[in-house]
Amino acid sequence: QVQLVESGGGLAQAGGSLRLSCAASGGPFSRYTMAWFRQAPGKDREFVTAITWGPNTYYADSVKGRFTISRDNAKNTVYLQMSSLKPEDTAVYYCAATLNGGTWSASALYDYWGQGTQVTVSP
Repeated sequence: QVQLVESGGGLAQAGGSLRLSCAASGGPFSRYTMAWFRQAPGKDREFVTAITWGPNTYYADSVKGRFTISRDNAKNTVYLQMSSLKPEDTAVYYCAATLNGGTWSASALYDYWGQGTQVTVSP
């Protein structure tokens, strides 16, 4: 059983930056594809970015060029560096992990989820 714990959320101004972390335990971290999803109030959970064991990275068009995902296998941690933040980035951000292959943007692909961390971007 893999446990995922996110941290680093908070309040930022538009144009600012935040870095989220997701610490994993209980599984072979280096083999997992790790991803970030987010859910804004009243909206469905949406894919943000994913990083494979390769590592190969994938981004939603809405964050491409502004967000960067990375991983440190020695620390069992995945990071999400968010820059040029916009108010529409406001959401609860979730870390997810999977050993499955498939469409990285599909939430159903992921077996393990963190509890989420709130990111709020003010205008």
